[in-house]
Amino acid sequence: MKKIFAVVFLGFITLLLNGCDSDKSSDAIQQQQQESINKQLDMAIGMPSVVNGQEKRVLKDIIEMRDKQIVTITYTQDMNGKLHKMCDSIGYGISAAVQYTNPQRVVYSVVKGTAVTIPQADPNGLFNPGSTEGTWVMCKSPESSKVAPVYVEP
Repeated sequence: MKKIFAVVFLGFITLLLNGCDSDKSSDAIQQQQQESINKQLDMAIGMPSVVNGQEKRVLKDIIEMRDKQIVTITYTQDMNGKLHKMCDSIGYGISAAVQYTNPQRVVYSVVKGTAVTIPQADPNGLFNPGSTEGTWVMCKSPESSKVAPVYVEP
C-alpha cells in the first residue's frame, strides 16, 4: 500500500512540475503527465505473470481451424429467433471491416518534425470504414459448384 501511495504521490508531483511549461498545449501536457504516471505504476506493479499462454494457444487453434477450406451451412436469424438457411457455404464468415492491408500509415510532418498516422487506402484505392456490422460469406450456388461472396448484415 505504501508503494502505491508513493507512486501516486510522485505522479502528483510530476503533474505539478510539468505544469510549469506554458508553451505546450493542454493535450500535450496531459499526455506527458499520463505517460509519467503509467511508467511509475508499471514499475511499482509490473506486468501480469502469464506462464501457460492458454488463451493464445486456444486462439492459435481457432485460427488454424478457420484456415481449412471446410464446407459449412450459413443461417440467418429473424426477429423471432427462428433460423433460416441462407446457403451452403465454404469456411466461416469474415467481418466486412477486416482489411487486407494496414489501415493507417506513418508520415513525418515537416512542420512539426514528428511522425503522425494518416488513413491509407486499400489496394483497390478505397478507404474502408473502421467498423461495420456486415459479414462476407462464400455461398455455393445451388445450380453449380461455383462459389460467390455474399454480404450479410444482421
